[in-house]
Amino acid sequence: MSANKTVLLLAILIVSAVFVLGCGLSNRQGDDSSAATINCAVTTALDASFDGYDTAVWLKSDGWSNGRPFDCTWRASQVTFSGGIMRLALENDSKHHPPYKSGEYRSNDFYGYGLYEVRMKPASNIGIVSSFFTYTGPSDNNPWDEIDIEFLGKDTTQVQLNYYTDGTGGHEVLINLGFDASAAYHTYAFDWEPGSITWYVDGNPVHTATANLPVTPGRIMMNLWPGTGVSSWLGDYDGTVPLYAYYDWVKYTPAAGTPSPTPTSTPPPSGGTTNSITIP
Repeated sequence: MSANKTVLLLAILIVSAVFVLGCGLSNRQGDDSSAATINCAVTTALDASFDGYDTAVWLKSDGWSNGRPFDCTWRASQVTFSGGIMRLALENDSKHHPPYKSGEYRSNDFYGYGLYEVRMKPASNIGIVSSFFTYTGPSDNNPWDEIDIEFLGKDTTQVQLNYYTDGTGGHEVLINLGFDASAAYHTYAFDWEPGSITWYVDGNPVHTATANLPVTPGRIMMNLWPGTGVSSWLGDYDGTVPLYAYYDWVKYTPAAGTPSPTPTSTPPPSGGTTNSITIP
């Protein structure tokens, strides 16, 4: 082999190794969230109806608790499907601690820039949260990046929007809906781009963020949970059970120009804390 060919081959191998080792890691430079990032994210569209448990795409969280402020254990039994609707159920769990069990549904893969949509109906009761969000963090060997749509059960005529970048949050915004979200299905969405996140309700933009944005691809997640130790935020949970949040469908449309390396999937956590919900 000639010297020129040898040099070329070595260069290709080095570039390939850098790509593999850097896959999913953010190159954060100070507070510039637009710094170069290798997004090992699924870049094909997802259109998920809930006719049943699709294990190729989704995971039912099972057998662990996130700890404070979540006063429940995730149980696969609390995620059920009927008539094209997914139901998350919050119920008593008298045999274990915490004293409640509830449902969480999460994607196996990670998704980057694009439009995230859900048609859902949250639960209504003081002290609880129903959610749709993206999340990744230490349990995935990633920075804690997250984008939230959350319904505080104490007032479901509002929706709370928030995001985290490398563990820094504090971007909570409450949007008055003009209707009771727990009374009927509505469509909620956010469009995550390199320079902005815009949230939508029934196709109408309601809020845009542009500062210190997340850059790390995350799992698509939905859960229902009672809070503990966060009365000033959620109110005191009164123990009412059962409570249900309902989900009709979820869609993801990748953004034009989003990087498209090989999709990646990591094993689900077997336990421990994932702190994936806003804590005031």
